[in-house]
Amino acid sequence: MAMRQTPLTCSGHTRPVVDLAFSGITPYGYFLISACKDGKPMLRQGDTGDWIGTFLGHKGAVWGATLNTDATKAATAAADFTAKVWDAVSGDEVLSLAHKHIVKTVSFTQDSNCLLTGGNDKLLRIYDLSNPEAAPQEIAGHTSAIKKALWCNNDKQILSAADDKTIRLWNRSSMEEVKTLTFDTSVSSMEYVADGEIVVITYGKTIAFYNALSLELIKTVEAPAPINSASLHPDKDFFVAGGEDFKLYKFDYSTKEELESYKGHFGPVHCVRFSPDGELYASGSEDGTLRLWQTAVGKTYGLWKCVLPEDLGAENSEQLYTPTPEIKA
Repeated sequence: MAMRQTPLTCSGHTRPVVDLAFSGITPYGYFLISACKDGKPMLRQGDTGDWIGTFLGHKGAVWGATLNTDATKAATAAADFTAKVWDAVSGDEVLSLAHKHIVKTVSFTQDSNCLLTGGNDKLLRIYDLSNPEAAPQEIAGHTSAIKKALWCNNDKQILSAADDKTIRLWNRSSMEEVKTLTFDTSVSSMEYVADGEIVVITYGKTIAFYNALSLELIKTVEAPAPINSASLHPDKDFFVAGGEDFKLYKFDYSTKEELESYKGHFGPVHCVRFSPDGELYASGSEDGTLRLWQTAVGKTYGLWKCVLPEDLGAENSEQLYTPTPEIKA
């Protein structure tokens, strides 16, 4: 009998959840941050979804959120024309970086000393966080709003995706464009996998995998519905994707075969990411919730407890493991 996937529901947001990110694994476990149109990004324990705190200070929808590797700093991008840097331990606002338009994306360097931002003014900006008064370095080239910008290749290069239907690779030191990918439709998401230098791109119903250094195509996979986000497992065995049909799909990376699909959200899925240990993946939706899904269904992990059939009474014999109650933030 097949195991039944029982996602953990993380409530607390009041509007669509549009971005999420995990920290690296720290001595205290790993953490999850979510960006929401309610303007109140939230920090949670990554393996359980337990609410830790809400970063208060934005005056508009938050479009992007990220944590540094050791989860000591958070950064958010918002419609109030600012990017903010936060102390992720105390929740205090550390910096507010004024922009000329809506900010959509934020990304820390590995040493947490620089912050990359992008948004509707079509510019990439690099802020030196040790000298926040200094003017940021600016990189121009995109002709429409920037949706996502990420450091890659040990912070020597930058990847950016924009509404001009391009993804561009930039040299950090020369600030010049190295290569451009052009698509028939706007790119909906981009994930960078440092181990293997892979960039995962979604557009339309397509999930595409490219070499991040050369932007050479590795493979593409067609999904049953328009996809808004995809994430590759840390072991690169499989990947998950979510989109307009409210479902989460899991595919085998090498064979492209669809392994599983689950419906749990009550709206389109906007973002999906694997945890750093690969044990679960998180999804954020138009329905205002985050959900955590097990990579190996039925395994005892976090709040999931595996119960073998012989350990259950006869009246519960069809239930293979106990679903946990919803987590209320």
